[in-house]
Amino acid sequence: MPLLFLNELSCDTDCDPARAERAMTELAKAVLAVGRADTANTQLVSKEPLNALNIAVGYPMAKWSGRPASRDLWRRLLLMQTKSPHRVVFPEGEGFYDVEYRHRGETAEGLGAAHLMDGLGVSLPVEPCWDTDEVQVERERLVEDADGAETVETAEVGVRHLSTSAHCETHGPWIRQRVEAVRAGGLRAVRRGEDLWKHRAEYFPDLQFLPRVEQDLRQLPDVWARPVRDRLVELQQAVAEWDPQARPIAPQWRSYVRTEFEMRRRLCWFTDDDGTRQLFDWHCDFLPTPGRMHFRLLHEQRTLRIAYVGRKLGV
Repeated sequence: MPLLFLNELSCDTDCDPARAERAMTELAKAVLAVGRADTANTQLVSKEPLNALNIAVGYPMAKWSGRPASRDLWRRLLLMQTKSPHRVVFPEGEGFYDVEYRHRGETAEGLGAAHLMDGLGVSLPVEPCWDTDEVQVERERLVEDADGAETVETAEVGVRHLSTSAHCETHGPWIRQRVEAVRAGGLRAVRRGEDLWKHRAEYFPDLQFLPRVEQDLRQLPDVWARPVRDRLVELQQAVAEWDPQARPIAPQWRSYVRTEFEMRRRLCWFTDDDGTRQLFDWHCDFLPTPGRMHFRLLHEQRTLRIAYVGRKLGV
């Protein structure tokens, strides 16, 4: 189910009416091209209701949609699922209050939501910076330091993006993957932790699980089932492509993965398959906070073994 997030920074600008009309028409065609494969399930998410937006200063959406040349595009846009504000598609109980995104110094809510939800940012092509299939934004988020105190981490991240129909071709594989996942059901339809355990060999063939993880997954609250599923998918993808010779330390992670701080490693020891106590201090987060998944790398086997899925250890 592709999630498209309208970039509010491209709206309500000072461009002239003729340019605003052309930009909205081009964006509408691009959005419809994404949703053509599955109009009913593609969602266009905006900061405020779509019909309340100003395309440009003094040029509301109603003026564009009322043009005879725009009516068919507007009608087809309304056949898609349109939602606002962004938080309505966030995981239940999660507001992402500990992270903020900026583009050229301005808060970028729509682009940030697209990055957080692994979606697609969409913009009105009114400035050259939006004529791209990926937008770079600055992300600030609160993380814990070695002493357990909160600190701000800043990084530049890329957001999948389109503003014209030409960008759809670049994102074609991603769009098809999302649509096929919804149609086929399977992994993307998983809503319970016990299903992740039951089908682990099918869904995650390159990952290993300690037997104790069965109970973790079967007892997993529903609000954590989908985020855990997504982290497992990312770990599976990273391990499947891992070449320990080229990357001797770790795979190329798809999300924020790291080892535990020294003072917390005492919490990360588990009994391994051979009966020995081993350190499983590699971990990743899942939402809502404070979800954690702990594992250790097995370089010789080119895999990782998961020991724990649940609430952050010691909390």
